[in-house]
Amino acid sequence: MKIAIPLLVAILTVWNTGQQLYGQEKPLDSYIKQGLDSNLVLIEKDLSMKKALNGLEVARSMYLPSVSFDVTYSHAEGGRSINLPVGDMLNPVYTTLNQLTQSQNFPQIANEEINFLPRHYYDAKVRTTVPLINTDIKHNKVVREKMVELSKVEVETYKRELVKDIKIAYFNYLSAVQAIDIYENARKLALEGKRVNEKLLEAGKGLPAYVVRSNAEVAEQDAKIAEAEQQIKNAKYYFNALLNRPAESEIAFEAASPAAVESQINGLSVDIEGREELKSLATNIAIQESMVDMSKQVFIPKLSAFLDLGSQAEGMKINGNSQYFMVGAQLSFPIFEGNRNRLKIKESQIAVAEAQNRLDQAHQQLELSAMVARNELIAMQRNYASAKVQLEAAATYQRLILRGFNEGVNTYIETIDARSQYTNAQLASNIAAFKLLAASAKLERENASYPLN
Repeated sequence: MKIAIPLLVAILTVWNTGQQLYGQEKPLDSYIKQGLDSNLVLIEKDLSMKKALNGLEVARSMYLPSVSFDVTYSHAEGGRSINLPVGDMLNPVYTTLNQLTQSQNFPQIANEEINFLPRHYYDAKVRTTVPLINTDIKHNKVVREKMVELSKVEVETYKRELVKDIKIAYFNYLSAVQAIDIYENARKLALEGKRVNEKLLEAGKGLPAYVVRSNAEVAEQDAKIAEAEQQIKNAKYYFNALLNRPAESEIAFEAASPAAVESQINGLSVDIEGREELKSLATNIAIQESMVDMSKQVFIPKLSAFLDLGSQAEGMKINGNSQYFMVGAQLSFPIFEGNRNRLKIKESQIAVAEAQNRLDQAHQQLELSAMVARNELIAMQRNYASAKVQLEAAATYQRLILRGFNEGVNTYIETIDARSQYTNAQLASNIAAFKLLAASAKLERENASYPLN
């Protein structure tokens, strides 16, 4: 296992660097926290939750009095009017009085014409309105509270999905990094084989075909390294996008080991009761039930009171006579609306039944999904165990073939085959290890077992 030791040293070196950067906290845990704090989609959902909280405050404020200032100005000419013949009635009397008193103390007056429409009329008032009985306000507040709960649950749901995506993306990055190390070590062995064949050819004991095959093997490893480097870049870009970081940000390497996962597989169980999706659907049922209660209470009267303090007069006059106050109450009671209320109650009851059915379906689907994830984890554990056995066998086979080649027993083609088997076994073990870790992250997501707080 000459290759495994330098690889392990490199992993531990980078892992120690990550420990210095992040203190005692593991890099993956730190990245998860960073993603939960800065992911763009999560920020959007946090804003939606704040919007729901603001809506709840609006619903609560409906219990408070509302105060408004209203000013009305109007001026009219013409229209309906009433004639008052005060002159015709009083002028003869005034004339007689003037004759009796030998004076002009009682002048003649004209008849009056009074318009119904006001001229230069204003009405300025401060109106205070208080709801006394209104069941819609209560139910609206309950619905808003449930909507806040829905928003919180939606945020938690995305957080769990984000944790899973971050873990899998991190494992994919580590797998790509280890894959390129495997290819680079395979290239070193190919270069060593090329050097040996060239020496043997110079000594007259080798074949030109072996040198050509050595060059082809080195070129093949170069192509695989280039492909692996591209995979590393893509994995890095996606991982940094989840954390809302620059695409080229470096990623600390953590020596991830499937051993801890393997030791816990037998004790793992399926438990979906903590899934936020179920909480969300249960909250939706509560909202629909509140809508049913609201529909049933439609015949409860609505009562509100108001107080007006203001001034009104013609000619834009403001004095003691123009000032006034007015108090009152308004009662609203529906009598008949064409059975619309009864139909609305029935519609709300159907909505409750639909929400309950969705909850039952979701419970069944989530439980099935969790069972599939657990079975996948068990299968990945078996694949990983098999890959470790194959890796050990391939390593032993390579050592034996290489020894036989050095002793002249085995051919160079056999060494290439043994080296290819060992490289493939390393890659298979690497892939199986990180698939096991990814399967563990999926089951953790299905069980909603990652502690968000």
